[in-house]
Amino acid sequence: MTTNHDQFEAEQSRVVRVLECIDDRLDRLQDELKFVKGDVVSIRQTFWDDVTVNMEDASEEAETAASIKQQAELLSERERSYRRAHKQAKILQRLQQSPYFGRIDFQEKGELKAEQVYLGTGSLLDDEGMEFLIYDWRAPISSLYYDYPPGKAEYKTPDGTISGELALKRQFIIRGEQIKSMFDTGVTIGDELLKEVLGKQADSQMRSIVATIQREQNRIIRNEHSRLLVVQGAAGSGKTSAALQRVAYLLYRYRETLQAEQIVLFSPNPMFNHYVSTVLPELGEENMQQVTYQEFLEHRLQNEYVVEDPFTLLEYEYSAMNKPEYTARLQGIHYKSSAAFLAVIKRYVDYLSQQGLKFKDLTFHDKVIITGLEMREYFYSLESSYSVPNRIEIVKDWILKRLTDIAKQERSKTWVEDAIELLDKEDYLWAHQELKRRRGKHEDEEAFDDFDAERNLLVAKLVQEHFKPLRKMVKQLEFLDLSRIYTQLFEDGAIMEQLCSDGERPAEWARIASDTLSRLKGNIMPYEDATPFLDLQGRLEGVQVNTNIRHVFIDEGQDYSPYQYFYIRRMFPRSKLTVLGDFNQAIFTHTGMSNGLQEMLAHYDEHETEMIILARSYRSTRPIIEFTRQFIEGGQEIEPFNRDGNKPTVTYVSDEAELSSRIVAQISQLQQEGYESIAVICKTTAESKRAHKMLASQLSIRLVHKETSVFEGGAIVIPAYLAKGVEFDAVIIFDASSDRYSKNNERKLFYTACTRAMHELHLYYMNTLSPFVTEASDDSYTRIK
Repeated sequence: MTTNHDQFEAEQSRVVRVLECIDDRLDRLQDELKFVKGDVVSIRQTFWDDVTVNMEDASEEAETAASIKQQAELLSERERSYRRAHKQAKILQRLQQSPYFGRIDFQEKGELKAEQVYLGTGSLLDDEGMEFLIYDWRAPISSLYYDYPPGKAEYKTPDGTISGELALKRQFIIRGEQIKSMFDTGVTIGDELLKEVLGKQADSQMRSIVATIQREQNRIIRNEHSRLLVVQGAAGSGKTSAALQRVAYLLYRYRETLQAEQIVLFSPNPMFNHYVSTVLPELGEENMQQVTYQEFLEHRLQNEYVVEDPFTLLEYEYSAMNKPEYTARLQGIHYKSSAAFLAVIKRYVDYLSQQGLKFKDLTFHDKVIITGLEMREYFYSLESSYSVPNRIEIVKDWILKRLTDIAKQERSKTWVEDAIELLDKEDYLWAHQELKRRRGKHEDEEAFDDFDAERNLLVAKLVQEHFKPLRKMVKQLEFLDLSRIYTQLFEDGAIMEQLCSDGERPAEWARIASDTLSRLKGNIMPYEDATPFLDLQGRLEGVQVNTNIRHVFIDEGQDYSPYQYFYIRRMFPRSKLTVLGDFNQAIFTHTGMSNGLQEMLAHYDEHETEMIILARSYRSTRPIIEFTRQFIEGGQEIEPFNRDGNKPTVTYVSDEAELSSRIVAQISQLQQEGYESIAVICKTTAESKRAHKMLASQLSIRLVHKETSVFEGGAIVIPAYLAKGVEFDAVIIFDASSDRYSKNNERKLFYTACTRAMHELHLYYMNTLSPFVTEASDDSYTRIK
C-alpha cells in the first residue's frame, strides 16, 4: 500500500528533525570524548605522583594501599565513562546513515490513542530523556513490527504480555537525510524493501539487515525459553543472519548478566569467521567467540598429535574411490562418529576400571624413578567403588608424595655437589637473606653466620627446581598413557570382542583397526578419532567443562556427527544450544548415515526443544532456485523469493582449452556488467588448483584454500566445501560433467555449489553432463553449445 504526498512530506520532515538531534547529540559526545580521554591520559601519566607511598610500618602500608586503590578507582571510572560515550557515539554514527527503517502505530488496550514507534538499529531519546525518537529493533515492542499485520496484536515484556491494536505498519528506505522509499504493508516485510536489499551485490562480509527480518526469523531471534533451538533452513533462507541477530538480541535482552565472551559460535571454516565478523559490531555489540570444531579439537589435544581436518576427509571421499582401503576407511569414519562407538567408549571405561590402564614411567636424569607398573598396581589396589577419575587423583597425590621423598634423597647425590659449585654470588646472597628472614631480623648477627644452613637451603632449592617439571607433568596427569590406552582398543581384538558383539562392529573392523594404528603411530590423529579420544580422556581424568559459556551456536549443523554433538553438549553443560542447518547440504563423511542432531534430540525434553523450518530462500533469484531445488529430494518445498533474473546456463565445451577461454570470457562479461564477487567453484582442492592454473595466466583471479582466513571480493577459485555459508554475485561451476558429479554422495555437494549464486549461475561440462542437471526440466535452464 502506497502513502500519499502529505504523509510523505510529514515523514520526511521528521527524518530531518531526528537527524538534527543526532548531529547535535554526536557533537556533544565528541566533546565529552575528548575531555574524558584527556582525563584518562592525565591520570595515567601522573598516577604515581598522586599516590602517597610509605611502607615504614603496617599503618603506613595500609594508607599507601588505600591511596593506590582510590587512584585506580578514579582511573577505572574515567575509562568506563570513555567506553560508554564511545559506544553511544558509534550508535549515533550508524543512525546518521539511516536513522530508522520502520514505524508502527500501536494502541495499548485501555489507552486513548496509539503510540508511534519508529524502529532503528539503536535507541534514541529526545533531549529531555522523556520520549523515544527511535526504538532499538530488539526492544519488546519492536516485535510487533515483525510479527503482526494491522489489527489485534500483542507483545511480551519481562512484566507480562501487552495487548492492543496495531493501527499502522510502515517501512522506509532512508539514506542520509532522504527517504528514498516509503510504503505501508501487512504481515510480511514488504517485497519492495527485500528486493532493494537482496538486489545488491554480494559483499566480502555479511551485512546486517534487521530491516528485513521475517516473522519466522523473528521467532528464532527472540526465542528465550528453549534449551535446544533447531533451525532447518533451505540454502539462502537467512539462517546465519537470523542467528547473528539472535546473538545481538540476547546481548541486548540480558545486558546486565550476559557478555559477548559467554557466547561461542562453531563456524564451518576460518574464512567464514571473517565473513560474519562485522554483523554484530554493526548492531553495536561485541563479537562473540568464534571457533571451528577443528580448532576446538586442536586446542584440547595440545599439539600431541597432528589432527587431520574434515576437508582432508572430504577430499579423500571424492577422490580415492578406486583405492583398496576406501570402503574400510569410510566404514571406520561412519562407525567412530556414531552413537554406537560412544557406547563402546563408555563400556571401555568400565573395563579399564578393572584392568588394562597404562601408565608412563617417570624418569629423572635418564633414570626411572617410579615405574608405570608401580602406578598401575597402586591404582588397582584402591577401592574399586571409587570412580576412575577419583582414583587417578589419588594416584596423582601418591606420586607427588613419592617425588618429595625421592627429591630429599637426591640432595646428597654427586650431580647436586657439582651444580652447587656453579652457582652465582646472587644465589648465595638469596640464601643468606632467606635464612635471615626465617630466623627473624633481630637475631644476633654472629649467631647468624651459618654457612652450612645456607648451603642446605641452596641444595633444597636446586633440587626442587630440577623436580619442578616432573611435578608439573604429574599435576597435569601426564603419567597416564592415554595414547597407549586408546590404541589398545584397536590392538587387542579380545577387548573389542568383550565390549561389543560381531554384529555391532563394522564388517571391515580388522582393516579399520590396522589403518587407525598406522596413523596414530605416525603421530596423525584421524579426524574421526579426535572426539572419541578426547571423550575417553575426559572420562578417565575428569571432564574439564566450561560453565561460563551460556549460549552455543552451531552453524552448518548438518555437518556434525552424533558423537560430536554429544561431546559439545558435555563440554558446555550450562549452555543453551542453537543449531542451524540444511540437511540438503550434508556433505561430510563423518556425519555418518544417521543425523547427529536427531540423536541428540533424544537427550532433551520436548518442552525444552523447538524446531523452526525456514522454507523460503532469499539469496538467489527465482530462476536459480527453481533450477537448483530439482537436484534434491523434497526440493519442491523450497519457496523462492520473487526476485527475477536470468536462467542458469549450461555450456558444453570440447576440451580444457575451450573451457578455459569460455570461463575467462564469462568472467570478463560479468565484471563489465558490474558484478564484483565471482566464484569459480570446483569439486576438490586438486581441481581448484588445476582451474586456477588454467585461468590465472589470462586474468586476475585468486585461489581460496582451507588455510584462507580472510574472505575478499573479486574473482576467486574455491572448492565447493569451503564455499558453504558464503554467497557470490555470480557462480561458475568449473566442471559439471557426469564423471565429476553423478554418484549419490556427490549430489548434495553439487547442490551446495550451485546455491552459492545470488544473481548469475553458469555451468560448464565436457563429454557428458551430470545426471543431476539432465534430471532437471529443460525449461529451467538455457543450454549453450
